[in-house]
Parts: sequence; structure tokens; C-alpha cells
Amino acid sequence: MPDNQNQTIEFRNALGSFATGVTIITTEAGDGRMVGMTANSFNSVSLDPALVLWSIGRDANCFEDFISTKSFAIHVLAADQEELSNRFAKSGADKFADLNCTKGASGAPILPHYSACFDCAIEHQYDGGDHVILVGRVLDFSDRALEPLLFYRGRYNHL
Repeated sequence: MPDNQNQTIEFRNALGSFATGVTIITTEAGDGRMVGMTANSFNSVSLDPALVLWSIGRDANCFEDFISTKSFAIHVLAADQEELSNRFAKSGADKFADLNCTKGASGAPILPHYSACFDCAIEHQYDGGDHVILVGRVLDFSDRALEPLLFYRGRYNHL
């Protein structure tokens, strides 16, 4: 277990040896704003019922929006979406500028381009240390089967 800053960095680097897909998670905040962030903590949980999960850091600027929402959409990014991933990874500017989003069955914003999308209602929230794990029941999904954007050892990668 990491118990000092050096071990924490080494632990994080070791975790980076596991290549992941890159996602953008979106929701509609209580005041109607579209909220989104880049995450690579997405995983499947169950086929029946259809459940997926992701986790959000307690220090994320949109933490309260996601913790208080009833729904979210997970967009698995395609290989050509590195710029969009970077946009949603930063705080500040309007992340949704120039994007023609639709609303999913859950009410969450759906991005126009992705490899796969999972529109979910919140099923559970679990304490995960410095993160909260959000489990979603999949209400609808779409699979466009595009080549994925990957993240490995702190950098984007492609197949």
C-alpha cells in the first residue's frame, strides 16, 4: 500500500501499465447545465441486469454534479477524439461548445461522435477512498464499432 508520496507515484505508474479506453462521462446538472469530464475508470459490471461503473475523484470540480445526478452517459471515445478528450479533461471553458448533443433516454447529454455510448440511470454509489464509484443501469446503448482511443502509461495510444 502506498504510504508516502514516492510510493504513491510508483503505485500510479504501476497502474498505468494497464491500458484502458478513454471515455467522456456527461450528465445534466440540477440547474440544467450540461456537465462532462474525461475518465478512464469505466468497466462492465453485469450483463443481466446491464450494469456498468466508473469512478470520480472527490476533488473533481464537477464532483457534486455527478454525485447528485440521477443519470449519466458514458461515451467510449474513438481513435480520432484525442482533442475532445483533452477538452473534457480541463476545467474552465465551455466543454460543449460547437457540439450538437442530443438527450438520451435518461436525460443525459449524448455527444454526436463516439465509438460506443451507454446511457445510464444511477443504480448505486459506493465509497472508494479518494473516489466515489458510480454504478449505472444501462437504459440504452449504441455501438458504432470504431477504433478506440487508448490510454497507456500516461499517454494516448492507438491499436
